[in-house]
Amino acid sequence: MRKEIQNNLQYVDVLNEWNPFDLKNGSYETEIADVIQAIHELDDAGKLAKRIQTIYEFSFEKIIPMRHCLKMADDLLFIKANESCSI
Repeated sequence: MRKEIQNNLQYVDVLNEWNPFDLKNGSYETEIADVIQAIHELDDAGKLAKRIQTIYEFSFEKIIPMRHCLKMADDLLFIKANESCSI
């Protein structure tokens, strides 16, 4: 399996576990797809955190505190960095 696909699956797992609004069955498929796209576009944790906050706010009309978005951005960019460091 290509490394990019493996990383995308890791992103999905991490984002599904997050469940920022404590929904019973998650139901974040659209948001997860948008966040994965943002991960591929951005390398700055602050910018990615803002994008994550905006994506979820648009869908749920609730704001996730920036500190939670920044933690998620750091976790996701850690996965991305490990992809670029591997052979």
